[in-house]
Formats: sequence, structure tokens, C-alpha cells
Amino acid sequence: MINNIYDWKGDGMKLGEGVEASIHCAAMLAGVEGDATLSGAAMAEAFGVSPSYLLKHLNTLTSAGVLESLPGPAGGYRLARPAERISLLDIVLAVEGAQPAFRCGEIRQRGPVKLPASAYMKPCGINVAMLKAEKAYRAALAVEKLSDIVAGFQNDADPRAVAASCAFVARHQRLQKSSSPRYK
Repeated sequence: MINNIYDWKGDGMKLGEGVEASIHCAAMLAGVEGDATLSGAAMAEAFGVSPSYLLKHLNTLTSAGVLESLPGPAGGYRLARPAERISLLDIVLAVEGAQPAFRCGEIRQRGPVKLPASAYMKPCGINVAMLKAEKAYRAALAVEKLSDIVAGFQNDADPRAVAASCAFVARHQRLQKSSSPRYK
């Protein structure tokens, strides 16, 4: 399991697998009808992931206000707000946390060539560059809306994939009896 936004493996930085599963689930939930929900088990089945693993991420998304969880036999998950008001950054921050990916350990102040603290009054240039990149990365994710991801899938994916996804949602969605408004 990856605990940081990035996992260094020699082939670059990678987001944790939970981000992918979370974005896919949110996109799937954008396709439910009205106030309907999907169970966590159905979404785990759809993406071939462990239900307990996915439940952890669905609960995190619920706590962050991205999803809404309804209890009971007809319960499940649905978007807490319209897909056009959910950014990829909302999902990434919910799953991975708000801490920057790069955390400067000030290793320049260690080792045999270490100087007194007064020699390090200016910020570490590496830290400055990495935080600048983090800011750009987050800005890019903030403008990417879940609704755009869904529309892109519907427009660009193989029609068989779109049909299969829509059929899965239609088969597994749980219609709600409540007449209360979905979004607050």
C-alpha cells in the first residue's frame, strides 16, 4: 500500500492505486439515475478489486464530501454533489491527503560536509522547485472535472465499453424511495 501521494520506484512518481479506483467509482456513480445508489460490493466487482479495500476509499470519499452514503438494504453510495462540481483534485486529496508529495528532509544539513545552520538561511532550491511543480500539478487537477471525464469516456471510448458500463450501472443501481433532494 502506498502512503504518500507518490511512490518512488525508479520509473517516476505514481499515485496510489486507491486514486484510480476512487476516480473510476465516482465516474460510475455519475451514471446512476436520480437518487439511486450503487453498493460498494457492486463497484468492487465492476473493477475487480477487494471490497474491503474499496470500502476504505469509499468511506474516505464520503468523509471528504465527495460521496454520500445511504444505509440500509437499498443503501449504497452516490455523488454528494453534481459531477461538474467535483474535481480530480477533490478525489486525489480525499484519498491521498493534503500533504505535498515532496517533503524536504533538509538532508543538505547532514553528513560530513554539514555547515552551521546559519549557512542554510535560504530555502532549499530543490524544495522550492518541487513545491512549485506540486502547485502546478494541483492546479491542473483542480480544473479537471468528473463530468468532463465521464463525457470524454462516453464520446471517445469503444461503444462496447460504454454500453457495458451503462448496463452494469442499470443492473446494480438501487433506486431510493426518498423524495428528498439529492444535492444540498
